[in-house]
Amino acid sequence: MLRLIKRIRGRFGISAPKMTVRTHVAWHWRWLGMVAALAVSLVIAAWLYDAGRRFAGFDRSETEQELSQLRASVSRLEEEASRLRAIADASESRLKIEQSAQVQLGVQAKTLEEQNTRLKEDLAFFENLTPAVDRLSIHRFKVDPDALPGEYRYRLLVLQGGKRDREFQGALQFVVSLQENGRDATILIPDQASASDSAYRLQFKYFQRIEGTFRVPAKARVLSVQARVLEQGSDQARVSQNFSLSS
Repeated sequence: MLRLIKRIRGRFGISAPKMTVRTHVAWHWRWLGMVAALAVSLVIAAWLYDAGRRFAGFDRSETEQELSQLRASVSRLEEEASRLRAIADASESRLKIEQSAQVQLGVQAKTLEEQNTRLKEDLAFFENLTPAVDRLSIHRFKVDPDALPGEYRYRLLVLQGGKRDREFQGALQFVVSLQENGRDATILIPDQASASDSAYRLQFKYFQRIEGTFRVPAKARVLSVQARVLEQGSDQARVSQNFSLSS
């Protein structure tokens, strides 16, 4: 009984525990205060981070400015490289054109030299020619193998001597003697199908120089070629001359 009385006194007497009275705050205000405190903490942390970067020499704004300058420099260098590539391509194209032009000029110069040589030969020939010869004749007849297999290049000069009171009209004809697969054969150029080919037509008063090519089977070996001059309306040769290719 005494113990019960002592307990009651201990709770409500001088020695009773202290009681704290707190003001009641709604939960949403507590959450709002926590969010505000967190936002302030984040702002302070960001400021401290930027301050630390600036203190260490890593200013973000300066870095971004340097990056922008580097990008601009790279862009200018790329434009300059593109311009230089375009100039190089144009120079290369001009160089190729100039090289091609030089090759063409070389070919033309060689052709002109050959023509000049032939003209000199013609001049020397006519200067030494006897004017009293009153007949049709073939001079400087030559046949050589050309670049392609079975292709041959010919060259000759047909001359009409005497009074030359009329123009000669006729045609040129070749009789080619060859050997193919161990057998001898003879072919006529031009054949009947191409007898009217203008390349073999003759029409001149004083002389006519003829040059061209003819073809035979690629595996055939030409032994000799006979050049014939036929007058218009006749199948008989007015004049002929042989050229041998056999060795």
